[in-house]
Amino acid sequence: MSATRLDIDGGMDAQAMSTSPGLDLPAFQGPDREASVYEAIREDIISGRIPANARLIVADLAERHGTSTNPVREALQQLRGEGFVVMTPNRGARVRPIDEDFIRDVYEIEVLIEPALTRWFVGIATEADIAMLEMLHAEMLRLNYSDPARHGLLDTQFHHTMYERHYNRHAVDLWWKHREILRAISRRLPISLGRQAAVMREHQEALDAIKAHDADAAAAVIARHVEGSGRHIIEQMRASRRNSRKELSGSGN
Repeated sequence: MSATRLDIDGGMDAQAMSTSPGLDLPAFQGPDREASVYEAIREDIISGRIPANARLIVADLAERHGTSTNPVREALQQLRGEGFVVMTPNRGARVRPIDEDFIRDVYEIEVLIEPALTRWFVGIATEADIAMLEMLHAEMLRLNYSDPARHGLLDTQFHHTMYERHYNRHAVDLWWKHREILRAISRRLPISLGRQAAVMREHQEALDAIKAHDADAAAAVIARHVEGSGRHIIEQMRASRRNSRKELSGSGN
C-alpha cells in the first residue's frame, strides 16, 4: 500500500500560505507564545534529540541553552506536569518514552477538547468563516496530498479557523500544544491511503454540519476525526516497530 509522509491531518511549519498559486491566504500564526527554554527542551524530547529515559541534568541544559538554572528547573517542572518528564527521588529527571500510551493519553484529551470548541464555533460561525473553511477544504482536495507541507498548513488553518476565537484560551492553548506534539511525532510516520480519504471525508462532513448549524453533528464528526488520527498514529508506530524488528532479524541472518 502506498503512502505519503504527512503530519497528523495537519501539522505545519507556520510559513505563509501565499506560496501556493492555488489559494492566496494570509500567514497563519498559532497562539502567541514567546520562545522559551521550556519549548526548546520540549521540542528536543518530541523530536528524539533527547532520547527516551535520558537523564536531564539541570546544569547541562542551562549551559546548552545559554541560561541560568532557574528557568531550566521551571521548564522541567512544567514538562513533568505535561507528562514529558518523570522525576524520581535520588535519580533526578528523566525523559518519559513517547510511546503508544502517551499518544493515547494525548488524543483522548483532544477528543474531549476539540468537539467542545467545535460546538461553540457552530453557534458563532459567520458566512465568512464558512467561506474560509470551504476554500481551505477545496485547496486540500486539489492538492490531494501531493504537497504534504502545504496540506499540513491548510489543515491546521482549517481547525484554527474554528477554534481561534473561543473564549476559553486555556482550552485553545492546550489544543495547540497537543496538536504540536502529534504533529512532531506523526511527521516521521506514513499516512495510509485509507486515512487520507477519511481525513478529507471527515472535513466535508464537518463542513456540512456547520453549514446546517448542527452543533451536535459537527462535534461528533470532529470527535471521530481526532480519534481516528490518534489511532492511526499508534497503528503506524506499531508497524514501524515491527518493521524494525524484521530488519534486525534479517541483518542477523
